[in-house]
Amino acid sequence: MTKTFSLPVDAILLLGPTGVGKSPLGDYMARHGLLRRTCRHLDFGSELRGAITRPLSAFYDTAELDFIHSVLERGLLLENEHFSLAEKIICRYLDRIGFVDNDVLVLNGIPRHTGQAFDIAVIATIHAIIVLDCSADDVVCRIRDNRGGDRTDRVDDDREMIVKKLSIFRERTAPLINYYAQQGCCVYRLTVSSDMTPSDTYSKLSLLASANPPITLVAEPPQ
Repeated sequence: MTKTFSLPVDAILLLGPTGVGKSPLGDYMARHGLLRRTCRHLDFGSELRGAITRPLSAFYDTAELDFIHSVLERGLLLENEHFSLAEKIICRYLDRIGFVDNDVLVLNGIPRHTGQAFDIAVIATIHAIIVLDCSADDVVCRIRDNRGGDRTDRVDDDREMIVKKLSIFRERTAPLINYYAQQGCCVYRLTVSSDMTPSDTYSKLSLLASANPPITLVAEPPQ
């Protein structure tokens, strides 16, 4: 298949704790776009879960599948030495969906820490980050009520795993906010309540992005 894009692709990064509604928002952006650009939502967690099921499992060797199982079951992060697997998953996703150069990749679940930020730059240029803030109590309520509609059949939503993921987010993932802010990326922060829908969150995001669009993302290409 002929590639219809070149690396690095334009990207926006979704950040926030588990259960805050990143995946539903990413899906909503994929349906409605942002700043008149077509969005393609890469839900890395979903891609990991899909990688261990047929027919996608055929693209990975036994060691890779065993490692993915371990990551999912224990709520771990991919570390720097495993980024080649992440790169393989991302590039296979871009090929599968027919990504083209004018699309914007909405990254969700990757990068998860600053070490991965260096590696992801080869694949994607992140122009803006969307930070979804939510209290721990509201996170529990959102997951319990499946507010975003994306928690059906999830096996990693028990309270112990939620607490572990919230801790990992604070310690490993939240520093990405300052990292990308220092790189000059636009930072859109939205407070998400227990009853907000993806439509509600998208409306807030659209207002923020319209008021302060990432110049590198919306600038007209040279003639």
